[in-house]
Amino acid sequence: MEVTTDLSIISLISNASVLVKLVMALLLGVSLVSWYWIFRKWFAIRNARGKTLKFERDFWSGGDLNALFQSAANDRHHSGPMERIFESGYREFAKLRSKNADSNTTIGGAQRAMKATYQREIDDLEAHLAFLASVGSVSPYVGLFGTVWGIMNAFRGLANVTSATLAHVAPGIAEALVATAIGLFAAIPAVVAYNRFAHDIDRLSVRLESFMEEFSNILQRQLR
Repeated sequence: MEVTTDLSIISLISNASVLVKLVMALLLGVSLVSWYWIFRKWFAIRNARGKTLKFERDFWSGGDLNALFQSAANDRHHSGPMERIFESGYREFAKLRSKNADSNTTIGGAQRAMKATYQREIDDLEAHLAFLASVGSVSPYVGLFGTVWGIMNAFRGLANVTSATLAHVAPGIAEALVATAIGLFAAIPAVVAYNRFAHDIDRLSVRLESFMEEFSNILQRQLR
């Protein structure tokens, strides 16, 4: 750590000790990765919610289930989570029905198929949320470690000074506190994004579960 009167951010970072610089670089790298996943997750959840709303309108408009099934089966890569759940459930229902299985077996098979697809869809939406949670919880402590190390160096440097003044210690402490600031810069967006995405996924999962129950009732009525 070099004693300097220039307290600009660039100067503070450049004059920090090697370990503090490594901590800052780590936090900046983690922050960039977290922002990448924040945008990816935001677009993915927004896309899933939009396609779910569209399919709900089509489904409850009274259209033919076979036509909806053919549309979902022919365009699986561009369908939403609810549409894929419907497609897997109706496919299993039609297959068991063609084999003249009893009603309990047919409905149970359709429900299990929908549940498996539901789990895959939710797992895909929740992927990398744990990373955001880890960034939000760990980054401040990593930044604090850099700060503590930098302050230790600042005070250790006073051992070679006969008359210690604020001008000697202030730059070192300021350099160290930059690590905490970068840690908070990485943590705060990750925490906010994690909470928002978890809430949105929970709301979407409730809608998907409700749809599975309602669709099961529709399939059961078709067997009567």
